[in-house]
Amino acid sequence: MAIIPYLYYSDVASAQKFLGRAFGFQKHGPTNKDAHGKIKHSAMKFGKDLVMMGCPSAAYKNPRELGQPTQCLFINVAKVDEHFERAKKAGAKIIQEVGDTPFGQRRYGAEDPEGHQWFFGSQGKRGKRA
Repeated sequence: MAIIPYLYYSDVASAQKFLGRAFGFQKHGPTNKDAHGKIKHSAMKFGKDLVMMGCPSAAYKNPRELGQPTQCLFINVAKVDEHFERAKKAGAKIIQEVGDTPFGQRRYGAEDPEGHQWFFGSQGKRGKRA
């Protein structure tokens, strides 16, 4: 993987729990904590792909605190409808219902608790429920 996203979270531990429950990410590699036990750096995997995350300085404001998104990520998944149902069941804020786009993707969008936007989808019939 040539490009690895690095997301900032005010509460990395909570973000990891949510990303695992809602989207199927799994913790990966070592976790660095500060003297108080707060996670400062960690990583998660989705299939073979990696997302790193860390907790910046106290001056940091996440997208929810800013009142607007600052980025979004798109992740290819094989079964978009099933993934969508998992995210909804886990309480993800849905920002775009699952559906087909004019350019051939089947996708949906969700926000994590700190306001980072995630889009999951696939091309053509691969993303449709059988």
